[in-house]
Amino acid sequence: MKIKRFVAPDMRQAMRQVRDEQGPDAVILSTRKMDDGIEIIAALDYDEALVREAGFAFEPPTPEEKLEKIRATRDTRDNREAERIARVDQARAATAAAVERATKGAAPAAANAPQRQSSAALAASVADVVRAATVTAPQNDTAVNGMRAEINNLREMLEVQLSALAWNQMDRQHPLRARVLREMTRLGIDGDVARALCAELPDNMTAEQARYLPLGILSRNIRTSGRNFDTVGGGITAFVGTTGVGKTTSIAKLAARAVLRHGASNVALISADQYRIGAGAQLEHYGRLLGVRVYNAHDAQSLRNVLLQLRGKHTVLIDTAGLAGNDPKLQQQFETLRAMADVRVCLVLAANAQAQAIDGAVRAYAPLKPQSAILTKLDETPLLGGALSALIRHSMPLDYTTDGQRVPEDIASADARKLVCLAAQMLKQRNDEPDDAILADRFGFASAPALA
Repeated sequence: MKIKRFVAPDMRQAMRQVRDEQGPDAVILSTRKMDDGIEIIAALDYDEALVREAGFAFEPPTPEEKLEKIRATRDTRDNREAERIARVDQARAATAAAVERATKGAAPAAANAPQRQSSAALAASVADVVRAATVTAPQNDTAVNGMRAEINNLREMLEVQLSALAWNQMDRQHPLRARVLREMTRLGIDGDVARALCAELPDNMTAEQARYLPLGILSRNIRTSGRNFDTVGGGITAFVGTTGVGKTTSIAKLAARAVLRHGASNVALISADQYRIGAGAQLEHYGRLLGVRVYNAHDAQSLRNVLLQLRGKHTVLIDTAGLAGNDPKLQQQFETLRAMADVRVCLVLAANAQAQAIDGAVRAYAPLKPQSAILTKLDETPLLGGALSALIRHSMPLDYTTDGQRVPEDIASADARKLVCLAAQMLKQRNDEPDDAILADRFGFASAPALA
């Protein structure tokens, strides 16, 4: 039997170390919270007799024996305190015993014998112990808080184990579906979106369908507006988004396309970015190159006056300030644009941003109800999954995509199939495989029972 000590900042990382080094058959002997993290003592080839000799298992005195000894030696006040401590010890011992039974019996139950205790029954029994232990002792005590911390650590450990068991069970029973989820993860698709897409797959799909059908489903869920350069502009469009996503460059590209089709006299640009230094100068530089006049608007009234002057223009493009979702000036921008009833709002997103940042930008600008989006910087991102996940999750129609700085060449009408093909091509350049722990964390616990 091999016994080893593992220390990690949190329970999830400690369990990952145990699983990586000793495998799924490892038995957790003890768990303890330390100043530098969580300590786990785990054993491989578990032998109860040897464990007892090593001192990890022993027969502690029963709570009744503790209480009897305390009553004989302490006064009434000390007896009440001792009874409280004994109840805490009893709850801790019951929880630890449940965890030890779980770690010794959970893996064989999931792997071999359906008649043994299932993960659902295991989770239910442990949840009962957790609830019982929580209400056993008084609520405002340091010892109780310590016990709660231990119970939370045990809960986290069990969640990790149950999610790993659920993912392994899916991998065995539905290997093609697990393969699809693995490939979605490699593409960078977020877990919730990957599960939703996987739910559209047929139950009896073949290996060939599992290879190509998910890409088709992914393409089908990406909405595009169908706008092309023959109808570019055709009204007033305000471009919004966070700082540095490429709003001004995208406006220059669209303005150049509009000039080629409708003439410079029918195109106008408006700079409503009064915060970033040089923002108006950059747009004016593009305007001089295109022969298009650039107007400035610093508030709702000035923007309304400018738009009244430009009523005869075919294409009017408004460049707004790049503001983060928590910027207090964002609400002022919302009020300005809401006052313009005939202004179409287009959200600009950078594909090379982190998935959470892209999703956060969509949520931050949701009060404006953007009619569409532009996805920029395709040439600067190693994975498209995060951007595609945000577009699918929020059902955001896509107008155009950009993949470079050249004006007006590096812009194209959005095509869902081309985006998916590009994402697949990016995947071919990567040889990394998602770790099983990541897959279990994403997809395993979604089908495992909750512990609360």
